Amino acid sequence: MNKKLQAHTAVLLANIFFGVNYITIKSIVPLKLSAPALNVSRVVGSSVLFWLLFLIKPSAPGILKKDIPRFILCAVLGVALNQALFVKGLSFTSSIHASLLMLVTPILIIFIAAWILKEKLTALKIIGVITGVAGATLLILMKDVSHTASNIFLGDVLVILNAVSYAFYLVLVRPLMKRYSAIHVIRWVFTLSLFFMIPYGWHDSITTQWQNFTTSNWMCFAFVITGATFFAYLFNIYGVEVIGASATGSYIYTQPVFAAIIAMIFTGEAYDWLKLFAASLIFSGVYMANYKPSVS
Repeated sequence: MNKKLQAHTAVLLANIFFGVNYITIKSIVPLKLSAPALNVSRVVGSSVLFWLLFLIKPSAPGILKKDIPRFILCAVLGVALNQALFVKGLSFTSSIHASLLMLVTPILIIFIAAWILKEKLTALKIIGVITGVAGATLLILMKDVSHTASNIFLGDVLVILNAVSYAFYLVLVRPLMKRYSAIHVIRWVFTLSLFFMIPYGWHDSITTQWQNFTTSNWMCFAFVITGATFFAYLFNIYGVEVIGASATGSYIYTQPVFAAIIAMIFTGEAYDWLKLFAASLIFSGVYMANYKPSVS
């Protein structure tokens, strides 16, 4: 298998992990542990694994003093706030809703990059943003007919706020990616996020009834930390380095497919014509907002 094919396979696996992650989290949160407790475990576990990887393949460990504030901001937006909002929101809404709403992230990146980095905002991009936001709004206002969501409106709003947080992170992290390797950035972003995530979820972690976990619960828990966090981030990083950010980012469109298949099999969630219409608006909006005409 050549390197590019390996990279495409790795990125596809990462997005399969992300897709499965929706239903995996819902199977244990809040039934077996709270969202803050899972967030702490997720960040601590992944940080340890990233530093173990550093011991296997050492590199320059530090960061420049001038970059520390940006690293801290990225840790807050890209991990602490992002994951807190996502897990809490997912516990309230359905897997299919959450996976579709996450597609708003590329649309938000266009808008935020135009604001912060002064990137050009064309008419087609504006139409794409409006179309995508319309689809997301339709989903948020939609009732849950599968009865897998306890508060679909609140959950959807939290997932959207999570997408906003992550979009800001992806824009702000770009300058760091030019000075450091991708895995170096991710390692420090996760490490610095511990200072925010541990106070947020420590009490929930120590009061969780871990002894009541079944084998299935532990398998889901382990998958969220290793598969859906550590390996998913690692595989995406590999994809960015080998096939580029654009090709890697395009695989996000596969997440709702994997999430929907798993959700329909295990929880009875289903697509209806209104969800399909909202999904088509979001997909169309993402396409228009990211469309780049070929240069002859």
